[in-house]
Amino acid sequence: MPVRDPTKIILELAESRGHAKSFCPSEAARRINPDSWRAYLSEVKNAASKLTAKGILVCTQRGRKVDPLEAEGPVRYALAED
Repeated sequence: MPVRDPTKIILELAESRGHAKSFCPSEAARRINPDSWRAYLSEVKNAASKLTAKGILVCTQRGRKVDPLEAEGPVRYALAED
């Protein structure tokens, strides 16, 4: 099974959910490889952090916007408002 690009997967998830709904990084990792998704989690988080820095995504923790590079614990991502 070829490895899919994390950035594309993240954008697909974000666009399918819209601005109102977020997703967990593990959801994107599972789309890369459902059986060994944990191996792809850091790759997904790095790609999502870059998209957040570009203003394409927002990163939240407990409903508040956070910097994904400084957040500790679970985070979620969603499309940024236009």
